[in-house]
Amino acid sequence: MLLERRSIRAYRTTPVAQALLHEVVRSARLAPSGANLQPGAFIAVQGEVRRALSADLVQAWRNKQTEAEDYSYFPSPMPMALKRRQMGSAKALYDALGIAREDRVGRDAQFERNFHFFDAPVALVVTIAHDLGSGCYMDLGMALYGLMLAAHAKGLSTCAIGAMASYPSLIRRHLGLDGTSKIVCGMALGYADPDAPVNQTRTERSELGEYFKTLG
Repeated sequence: MLLERRSIRAYRTTPVAQALLHEVVRSARLAPSGANLQPGAFIAVQGEVRRALSADLVQAWRNKQTEAEDYSYFPSPMPMALKRRQMGSAKALYDALGIAREDRVGRDAQFERNFHFFDAPVALVVTIAHDLGSGCYMDLGMALYGLMLAAHAKGLSTCAIGAMASYPSLIRRHLGLDGTSKIVCGMALGYADPDAPVNQTRTERSELGEYFKTLG
């Protein structure tokens, strides 16, 4: 299952049963957390709230609006070793779609799909309380991966959406949240469209020697 799971950016219109979604989210909460704090929350965004949120996110991005993010997602400046991984990931995505590097219109159109949750039947916004320590982000990350694996085990697919973290105030306004909730990311969830070229994207992983050592 670990080898089969991947980020999916095109979905069938088949709805996800509410009971199945609840089962997947409950499974995610089985992830370990320090002192059993179980940080983070998952908000399913539907109907007019989702449509209005996506429309405003797209408009903000097109207008090149910026907001103070709730947390630092990427290092600044980005070390070259990490920049190469970032570029490799983008190349894998756009190559799968047949979008050339110089095709800015095509690339922008694909990026905007982040703000539509890739048209998945389930759109989640993930939050965390503002007064939790950095370690709680690690715990929430384990829960997010647990959610992805639980979904995969039930025949569903997912894609985490880091782009949502760029507009925390806008998202809070649409969801009726106050400043005590930090916006961590979005999550698309549903049944994968097996014929969509974008779902053929494959990203490489580092060699074992780059991140694993044996001492003694």
